[in-house]
Amino acid sequence: MSGGTAGRAWGLAAALCALVVALDQVARALAEARLSPGKHVEVVGPLGLTLSHNRGVAFGLASGGGAALVAVTVVALALVLVLFARSPARSGMWVAVGLLAGGALGNLIDRLRTGAVTDYVDVRLLSWPPFNLADVSIAIGILLLALIYVRESAPADG
Repeated sequence: MSGGTAGRAWGLAAALCALVVALDQVARALAEARLSPGKHVEVVGPLGLTLSHNRGVAFGLASGGGAALVAVTVVALALVLVLFARSPARSGMWVAVGLLAGGALGNLIDRLRTGAVTDYVDVRLLSWPPFNLADVSIAIGILLLALIYVRESAPADG
């Protein structure tokens, strides 16, 4: 792989990461300014908005983890970046890493700034807890990363 290809992949991942962080922080600020904690606002169908503050990880697990959660986030982010550094030009890898890093940083910024992660997207199906744009970005990034590795490990049709 050429240095130019790897450099381009890093640049694209960084740009996507920055875009996710910016959109996430704007969405959180709007949610904080316009929504009342716990009050559900209907948007369309089962999709709504409910402001909540999550002191744990996804869906309130490990609530009150504080510094340990920050450390786990930093370690996970470092592992994703090491994985990316091993093969930055792998097809689609920059998208997965940009989404994962942007989502992780968005949640980390919130956790460091306020001690909790601001959630606001509320899908009223199966009692799903509120989440945020960073969570969606992380979930899509993980899915893409898994698809990249599954696709590469699948036997070639012959």
